[in-house]
Amino acid sequence: MDLTKPPLSTIVEVLRTNGVRILVIVIVAMIALRVSTLLVHGIVKALLDREATEGTAQELSAIEVQKRMDTLDELGSNVIRAFVVMIAGIMVLGALDLDVGPAVAGLGVVGIAVGFGAQSLVKDYLNGALILIENQYSKGDVVSIAGVSGAVEDFSLRRTTLRDLDGIVHTVPNGAVTVASNRTRTWARINQNVTVAFGTDIDKAIEVVDELGNTMAADPIWKRRILEPPRVERVESIDERGVTLKILGTVRASEQWAAGGEFRKLLLEAFAKNGIRLPRPPQVFVAQSEATEGVQIGPAPSQDDLADE
Repeated sequence: MDLTKPPLSTIVEVLRTNGVRILVIVIVAMIALRVSTLLVHGIVKALLDREATEGTAQELSAIEVQKRMDTLDELGSNVIRAFVVMIAGIMVLGALDLDVGPAVAGLGVVGIAVGFGAQSLVKDYLNGALILIENQYSKGDVVSIAGVSGAVEDFSLRRTTLRDLDGIVHTVPNGAVTVASNRTRTWARINQNVTVAFGTDIDKAIEVVDELGNTMAADPIWKRRILEPPRVERVESIDERGVTLKILGTVRASEQWAAGGEFRKLLLEAFAKNGIRLPRPPQVFVAQSEATEGVQIGPAPSQDDLADE
């Protein structure tokens, strides 16, 4: 470019000689932007449609799926748009006979520096996009991520906000989410081990547990919450404390804490009513004897021993 000429005449000359080339670059860039937007939308829609029909996103509403699609569309489109505009700008500068070498080199150095500095941020966004696509969790779910448990209060592509039972709010970068344990996905278990004392009629104990599970499942308050009545699955173990029964039931995920607590309360009442004893915790009885010096240590007396005295 001849800088001795007046700026206006120089611009006119450049446009006359390279105007068609610049116009072609602009048109191609606009087409690329349009095609990339459609391509990103198609890929995102295909991924979410497949997840909604075959994966864990089946319980999502159409509104929630659309919100996720719009979020991923915006992320992908913005990244591609910035890339296309940068390339087109460099090509236009080259068409104007400007030396873009130093600018490209400078952008490369800046890009490397930003890449090293922002790699954790990029990881957060990419992992956030995967969480959305795979529907690992949603707003309102109770999850355990990055060593923190709580209800998801807010979720974005960069971070997840949880509130635990103490009311403490935790902000977790999505890049730190390597394992996500969702406690409120569709259904959950009542998984309870109950140990009864030696000498208990095991068949009677099993009958009491199963009857309680069926009664609770038929109760108008709980029948919509319980999917499978709690029942004794097996004799889990036999040890020095007694015989342990494994009790399993299936409930709606959001009801697991309420249903489990109610079942345990009713189970204690049913055992007491039917004379089924739970093992007593180990105790130590310390007594001072007048006949002997020192202390006698032994197991605590039972209720029967105390009654005989």
